[in-house]
Amino acid sequence: MEKLEGNDKGAAMEILRDACENWGFFEILNHGISHELMDEVERLNKEHYRKRREQRFKEFANKALEDAGSDANDVDWESTFFVKHLPETNLYEIHDLDDQYRKAMREFALDLEKLAERLLDLLCENLGLEKGYLKKAFCGSKGPTFGTKVSSYPPCPRPDLIRGLRAHTDAGGIILLFQDDQVSGLQLLKDGQWVDVPPMRHSIVVNIGDQLEVITNGKYKSVMHRVVAQTDGNRMSIASFYNPGSDAVIFPAPALVEKEAAEKKEEVYPRFVFEDYMKLYVAQKFQAKEPRFQAFKAMETISAQPIATS
Repeated sequence: MEKLEGNDKGAAMEILRDACENWGFFEILNHGISHELMDEVERLNKEHYRKRREQRFKEFANKALEDAGSDANDVDWESTFFVKHLPETNLYEIHDLDDQYRKAMREFALDLEKLAERLLDLLCENLGLEKGYLKKAFCGSKGPTFGTKVSSYPPCPRPDLIRGLRAHTDAGGIILLFQDDQVSGLQLLKDGQWVDVPPMRHSIVVNIGDQLEVITNGKYKSVMHRVVAQTDGNRMSIASFYNPGSDAVIFPAPALVEKEAAEKKEEVYPRFVFEDYMKLYVAQKFQAKEPRFQAFKAMETISAQPIATS
């Protein structure tokens, strides 16, 4: 990201545009988050798993393998918990975290929040939208929602049977992932092929969520991705989701719709309240996103029809 500050900005912005339009994923370095803080978060997270979560996962794993039979389509080989940051934090309500973990995670989350907002403004610049448009679009009555899914993907004796995490797109806005730099497993779907997202020390992996696809009217795409279980190594994943507020109304940016209308592109994505989208997503997370968009488009069509009178 240092390239965005100097003479290389044009080339860097072009790489960013291509990533958002054709991949839905990119990996950033020199993002401004301290390497020392990232190392501390990683150390504390792995220590927390060993002390607090490993035994519980082993109990789950034994039962999952017993119940799996010849295939396990509805099981994920992961140990996970969620931390909320915005609009209110639950960091101090998670009882098995110590103060050192809470302090490091709070500092890390603040840095990630700033980075997410910086990235959103870079996307605005590439899209030709006014600075701050995307952040504003995410603001409900209480601002955006922001939270972190902390996951461990322990060694799996039967990766042929159980996925680390089944394929899905992310429902929200922009996702920032701090992943293990030793153990791989994350893959994205590109042109019908699964592609590895390589572990890289002190990098942040960024991906586009469904809401950005809607706001950009499909110019930027959310992409199916999954985690493949590994026989060796315990993969760390700290994924932070900068999402719209629950009551935010999400719809394609009018400036982009007008531009595309002039270019004879007629498809327009639906308008909905983010909380309503999440209710549908929870039931359909591991299914294709297109039927979700179509369902809200159909609701728009019904509500737009005139009421019959006698």
